[in-house]
Parts: sequence; structure tokens; C-alpha cells
Amino acid sequence: MSERYPWHAPSWQRLQQSRQRRHHALLLKGKAGTGKLDFAVTLAQSLLCHKPVADGYACGQCASCGWFEQNSHPDYRLLTPEQETPDENTSSKKPARKSTQISVAQVRELGGFLELSSHQNEGLRVVVIHPADALNQTSANALLKMLEEPPPGVMFILVTSHPQRLLATIISRCQQVEMPAPSTEQALSWLAQQQLADAEQWLAYTGGSPLQAREAASAGGMQALPTRLAQGQKLDPFQAASEFAALGMEEVMTALQKWIYDLLAVRLEVQPRYHLRQQVALQALGKSVDLSALLTFQRQVDDARRSATHPLNHELQLETLMLQYSKLFPG
Repeated sequence: MSERYPWHAPSWQRLQQSRQRRHHALLLKGKAGTGKLDFAVTLAQSLLCHKPVADGYACGQCASCGWFEQNSHPDYRLLTPEQETPDENTSSKKPARKSTQISVAQVRELGGFLELSSHQNEGLRVVVIHPADALNQTSANALLKMLEEPPPGVMFILVTSHPQRLLATIISRCQQVEMPAPSTEQALSWLAQQQLADAEQWLAYTGGSPLQAREAASAGGMQALPTRLAQGQKLDPFQAASEFAALGMEEVMTALQKWIYDLLAVRLEVQPRYHLRQQVALQALGKSVDLSALLTFQRQVDDARRSATHPLNHELQLETLMLQYSKLFPG
């Protein structure tokens, strides 16, 4: 069963009040790392449940809930980016990488599903699309046709943290639901229930997203990255690049962007935003860093982040970046 989060309670109540006059397509939008997908899946299960309880949640006991919990409900589909498989003609031992897009083939496969009748009397079919901004131009246009002429008894639930990336015509076909982010107090209270150590530090590091804070704290390798970067001129670029490459290019570039942001902040005598525990180290580095060179390096990191999903030699790229980073701090 998907998790429920206290900061979603008002949104859930509003949707339950309009349950009898529901729209054929919802667009759940809000900050990343706040549980929007869990909310969408919980809503889908409740809509398919035979006997939802008083607050609108699924009963968890009926045959429909049983199918749902076993990921075999015939009236439910979840569209997410496909898993890419390695090229069989290469000797690469690298694991399959997850695509960043929802393909047009995936959307077109919905056609057969939408043509079927519900497996339940007077039932509903539900499609959850996450993240909706992973639709490319072709797959978005294919979905738009379905939204323009929705089959009876079908509900679409689109989930996104980047609504600006969606086609305006798709947005116009949906009822938009603003999903609230938790207050700092709510997030810290929830993280305390998860028994997360240094919750305040991780919440700051993830920009106030409690689910991302929990995930980041469990990714042990990422915790070593600020320690390495705090070495400044003494950093071994080649050893650091080797360690960082194993963590994943996208994750490392995002972490490096946050470190540079905070280094710029302390250089300009502003409080760091993401690295609360490394404030002393950042201030020490900020005293010697060349501001002009740091701004240039920031642009290089931003460029590297945009190309992080490309099949480049990431370790070589990281070696170059780490070598440039160590040179930001004159002896």
C-alpha cells in the first residue's frame, strides 16, 4: 500500500468532496519529493475499490484491493519511463539504464486497454502517468488525442513536478490540483517518525523535500562527496573522480551544483542553503576561492548536468572537472 502523508490531507478531502462529479483527467502538480505519486496511486486504488471507507480511502479487503496490492488489477495502468536494455551486440557489462522518457509506443498501447470494458460492473478504469513531463513531443500528442475524446469510464491521473514542460493543450484538458509541500515543522516531524538522523541537515540539503531527504540519507556514498570537496586545493582529482563516477553522473552533478551554490553564498557573505554541517569548511574555502573562476566553473558544472544522461566517458569528464575545481583555490 502506498504511503500517506499528513500534508496531503486537505487535498484528499477536497477531491473526496467532488468525487461524484469528478473530471476525466487530473493533473497533480507540486514540488518534487513530497509524495505526489503515492497520492495518485492511493487515489487510483480508492476509485477502484468496491467498498471505500468513510474518508474515501480503499478498504484494503475487497477483491479489487487484492488485485491492486498484487500489481495485477485489470482496470489499472501505471505509465512511467521504460527500462532500457543493454545492446546485445556489445560486450558492455553496464546495467540497463532507465529511460528518461515515456515513449509513444507506451501511450499507444493504452489504446487496447481503453477499448476494453471494465472488469467490474459499472466500474472505472484508471491510468496514472508519472512523471507526465517525461512525455516527449510524439507521446504527448498521442495522449492529447485520448484526453480530447476520453472513452467513457476512464480516468487519467497525471503527476508532475514540472508542469511548465507539459503541452498547454494537455494542461487545458485536465483539472489541475496543486499538491502542497509540507512546512518545515511537518517535514521534520515526519522524518523523526522515520527515525532519520540529522533530519534538519538532510531536509536542507534536499531543499525541503522530505522523501528526497530520506532517500539521500540512505545513499551512503553521497555523504562522502562534501567531505572530498571540502579538501579544496588538496583534493586528489583522479581518486575523487573514480569515487564519484560510481555514484551516478546525474546525482553527482546535482550534488556538485549544490556545493558550488553554497560556496558562492559564503563567498558573498550569505548563509549556505544546502550544507548546514559544512558551513565552517565552506567559509574556509570561500576565503581563498577566485570568484571569477568559481562563476566560470559553475557554468561548466551546469553544462555537465544537462548532458549527464548522455553516453559519455563520465569518469574522464569528472577528472577534468575535479582538476579544475582543485585549481580554484590558490596555494
